[in-house]
Amino acid sequence: MGVLRVVTFLFLVSCVWSSYGLCGTKPAEVPKAKTIAELAARYDSSSCQECHEEAYEQWENSVHAVSMLGVTLRTAPTILTAVDKGLKLFPYSGVKEDKDITVEHLMFCAKCHLPQLDEATDDVAREIVKTIRDWQKAYADDDDDLIDELEEKIASLNIGCMVCHNKVAIIHKWQDGYPQPDTVYGALEGEHDDPAYPKMAKAPAMSESIFCGQCHGEGPNFELDQPSQCATLYGTYLFTYIPEGGHDSCQECHMAKCGLGHDMQAYRDETMIKMALDIEVDAMAHFWRKNKAEGIIPLGVVKVEMFNKCGHAIPDG
Repeated sequence: MGVLRVVTFLFLVSCVWSSYGLCGTKPAEVPKAKTIAELAARYDSSSCQECHEEAYEQWENSVHAVSMLGVTLRTAPTILTAVDKGLKLFPYSGVKEDKDITVEHLMFCAKCHLPQLDEATDDVAREIVKTIRDWQKAYADDDDDLIDELEEKIASLNIGCMVCHNKVAIIHKWQDGYPQPDTVYGALEGEHDDPAYPKMAKAPAMSESIFCGQCHGEGPNFELDQPSQCATLYGTYLFTYIPEGGHDSCQECHMAKCGLGHDMQAYRDETMIKMALDIEVDAMAHFWRKNKAEGIIPLGVVKVEMFNKCGHAIPDG
């Protein structure tokens, strides 16, 4: 009888322990990527194209596909600004020259623009900075071939399919377990026809706004030694839109209602702009007689009012 009680007690403890997700296994340690090429290959989205052609084409046109380069080619130079006007001027960063840069130093940008950088060595962080500098020099030298080559290299570092559908797929890890390296996460469970990711599993929060909030956040990342975050969309969504009775998720507006799917545009898409803003223009023309010498002067008065209809502040980042 005593043994039965002990076994029963251990079973109940095990159930409670499991309910908190503490029995979930963490992913196997992956070797650190030693080059940009190695890191890019690890998260290359091209293998998803054959089966998910429409989603891939949508993603390929998205901002996520050029998260390090930038749609308007602004992101990469801004990373250099963070190095030259930030890291090198911060007295306690330990960075005086590019050779001092580590993965940790770049994470205050890469946490959102390239979260998989934490799977790389410090050499990769320094290679990223050097590549961007070489790219800028190629522009100064009007070396079109080198520009194209280096832009392709920078663009290979992006928020690809497996960043969202594996690396950051699970938010509440003690509750839902840790992402496994052989699994694609989404809305389905079962087998997956890809030798690199032979399993499918559900990611409970992937359709919720909190999933996007991991990068499009509430403000500074206070867990970093140097807190920084450009994006505050999720914060303004939580503290303005939701309290006013709003109920659409980020995915409902930026994927479903606009019809863009994995393209997830904002300021570059006319449909999204119309969904986000009401613009009213009122114009009036009249003639004003200033004096006899100058005669009648035509004047125009234009009144423009813009109303934010979306679920967060505009602009962001």
